Amino acid sequence: MRRAIQENERFIVDRRGEPSVIIMSVKDYIDTIAPAEDWLKKAHAHAAKNGLDKLKQVDINDIISSTRKKTINHAIK
Repeated sequence: MRRAIQENERFIVDRRGEPSVIIMSVKDYIDTIAPAEDWLKKAHAHAAKNGLDKLKQVDINDIISSTRKKTINHAIK
């Protein structure tokens, strides 16, 4: 796995002489097999520009919770 991640190597694993699975890094997979759509690339770039790509899951959960509370309070008024 280290070589797949660091050296971008791919490995075919066989079972009883038949190829069964490929080991490759997630980045390699996304870049070659499942590239992101243009809109997603733009969203990632926008997030990175605004530092949002550094948010931790706990921060995201706090933002969602706060937004939900505001929405509920606004709907009640």
